[in-house]
Amino acid sequence: MREQTVAMYCFLDDLIRFTRPVGIQPPASGRRLTDAQVLTTGLVAARFFGGNLVVAKHYMEQHWGQNQLDKSGFTRRLHALTDTLLALFALVGEVLKHLHTEARYVLDSFPVAVCHNTRIPRCKLLTGKAYHGRCASKRSWFYGLKVQVVATSDGLPVEFYIHAGAESEQTGRRGLALDLPAGSVLYTDAGYTDYGAEDLFNEASGSQQQTARRQNSKRPHHPAQRFLIQYFRKGIETCFSQLTTRFPKQIHAVTAAGFALKIVLFIFAHVLDQVGL
Repeated sequence: MREQTVAMYCFLDDLIRFTRPVGIQPPASGRRLTDAQVLTTGLVAARFFGGNLVVAKHYMEQHWGQNQLDKSGFTRRLHALTDTLLALFALVGEVLKHLHTEARYVLDSFPVAVCHNTRIPRCKLLTGKAYHGRCASKRSWFYGLKVQVVATSDGLPVEFYIHAGAESEQTGRRGLALDLPAGSVLYTDAGYTDYGAEDLFNEASGSQQQTARRQNSKRPHHPAQRFLIQYFRKGIETCFSQLTTRFPKQIHAVTAAGFALKIVLFIFAHVLDQVGL
């Protein structure tokens, strides 16, 4: 745990310094915590303490001499760094794409419920039918958010997008950059069937989308293509299993933005763990 904490802090601190525009001065030294310290604490919470920011903050103060900051002040700092966190993940994702010489990727989604279905009428964190979605693979309904993930063929997330649970897979797909190296192959399940979007992606990106077909499809695949789609999709199923294992039984958050932020922290922490940091 000590080695991983040091590695994550050094990595984030160097990455923040590297991505800072030329001529922009570092934040004022009057801050009690640097941006790297705040983000490291959030990732430590996701990786070792089930997303509990208070416990992670206490750990960093007691074991690493980090300056004390009250809970509300730390939460405000972490929320203010949400865009920075997403930008850093995008940069890490770009590096992982270039290192993935196999150039085969898988797109799929998984649900994150905010509460049990019986408690939907009393849920204050999210309200409205926009969050009442259905998970086709589990044949069940849930109330919460859906996470679209693009992962390498060996199950390493390189892109993600969080949206309301009731939105379709095609809608969620539009929120992804899908900036893959030219010549890549993107495998998806039948829920992403959209012939127009497939043709546009193939033409504009120089890559190829291979979507699983239903029995009545107008563009059926030959057996070899069906086998490859089924084979490479196993990687992202393993990825989702490993990722959701990190989640606590219920993700605690006061606001919807805080709930989504914790999902981001869990995904980022999982990627850093998988690459050996």
